[in-house]
Amino acid sequence: MQSRIRILVRMARPRAFDEKQVLNAVREQFWGAGYAATSLEDLMRVSGLGKGSLYAAFGDKRQLFLRALHSYTDDNHGRLRNALAEAPRAVDALRMLLEAPIDDPTGAGTRRGCLMANSTCELGNADPEVLAHAHRTYEISTALIGDCVARAQREGDLPAEVDPIALARALLAAQQGIVFMGRTGLDTATLTATARSLAAQLLPDHSGDSPDR
Repeated sequence: MQSRIRILVRMARPRAFDEKQVLNAVREQFWGAGYAATSLEDLMRVSGLGKGSLYAAFGDKRQLFLRALHSYTDDNHGRLRNALAEAPRAVDALRMLLEAPIDDPTGAGTRRGCLMANSTCELGNADPEVLAHAHRTYEISTALIGDCVARAQREGDLPAEVDPIALARALLAAQQGIVFMGRTGLDTATLTATARSLAAQLLPDHSGDSPDR
């Protein structure tokens, strides 16, 4: 009876670590090194947990990676949703979207790229779950950007005949292209000029026709 009570107490004992903090730490590791190059020892080191605790809480390396990847895309969608909604005018938010990957003057951030894109390139052909998650991720991003395009049309900054989803896909493709170019080591000034050139082509200034301007 006493041994059973001890087991129940151990089962009810709360985890002595912050799950989100651990996920953030392993996410940084996978982001910096990639999936294949990250070892169990790396995950134990960055999380501060032993193998038993790590796997008991999150499963094996692949399951931990998928949890970290999902947390990354959830956080990104939250930031994207807020950034697009909070801009005074939608077209300005769309222009800023193209420059969003260029956020580190040292260039370290741009060279690291996007964890979702990196993971798709590394694992998409071998892991259907990663590929399916990438597809869902980009569909959600497209929908959020498409809503912002529709708002810009209502505000008179984009032509009414433009297909919001088609333009959203073009903007997302342009942004991801800038992310990839950043990984090659292009300097911030060149990346910024490229982003502004793309914005000028994809989001031409129609403000002169807007009744609100």
